[in-house]
Order: sequence, then structure tokens, then C-alpha cells
Amino acid sequence: MIERLNESHGAAIGFKVIGRVTADEVKAFEPQIEFVIAQRKERPIGILADLSQMEGADWKARWDEMRFLQKYTDHIARMAVVGADKWEEVVSMVLAGTAVLQAETRYFTSPEINSAWEWVRTSKNADRVPVRTMYVGSGLFKDYLPEYTDL
Repeated sequence: MIERLNESHGAAIGFKVIGRVTADEVKAFEPQIEFVIAQRKERPIGILADLSQMEGADWKARWDEMRFLQKYTDHIARMAVVGADKWEEVVSMVLAGTAVLQAETRYFTSPEINSAWEWVRTSKNADRVPVRTMYVGSGLFKDYLPEYTDL
């Protein structure tokens, strides 16, 4: 199951994945991200993906996710991945989709979710949270600074 997080607003959208993800669930969630992209027009968005309760994904779901990310890669500036304590295990799960995405991607542990939201919204990293870069990013918005910096 994929559910939108209540903290989503403005240029940041977040979602939580629970259990094993299917292609139908990915397809059903895509319009929510497309809506945020359409509202922002040419300004990029940030995405927070809470994978702390994810148990995996069907191959078709992974394929659909990569197709979607490739289609909107120019509209996504940052992606925060929130997961369990062992971020190395999450890297292999996320990296295939992130390789298509040109946005910088960072990993945060579950207790650091508030810092993940701060980074997705403002590109600022809290001093108390280590930077765990999963993908450096090389796209159009690599050096983009948001038009606002307050939460």
C-alpha cells in the first residue's frame, strides 16, 4: 500500500510504502505526484519516500516506477529516502530507480524523518544528521536553491 503523508504541501510530497508494492498501487499513486508537478509548473519539487515498512516490490511495480521517474526527472530536485536503521540495504532497492532520476537522493533513518522533510523542502541539512548521499544527482536542478527557506 502507498499512502500520501499529511506533511505533504507546496513543493514537497511524501508517501509511505507499507508491505509489498504492486504495479497497480504505483499507477494509482502517480496522479498525486503529477498534480504537484503541474501546480509547480517549471519549479521543481522534492519527494520524501518512507520505506521503513516496505517489504519489497513486484518487478512490474519497479519498472513502472522507473518509467514514471524518467518521464518527470526534470521536475524533481531532491528525493529523501527514509528507512530502517540499515541504509545499505535500502540502497540496492532504490538505486535502480534513482539512476534514471537526476535528482540528488539522500537517505535518512526513521527517527530522522523531520530532518528529511526539512532537506526535501529547503535543501538544508540539519547539523545533527549525517549526510548519507545515495545519488549525487546530475540533472538540470542539481544546484537549484528553493524560492523559500522556511518550513
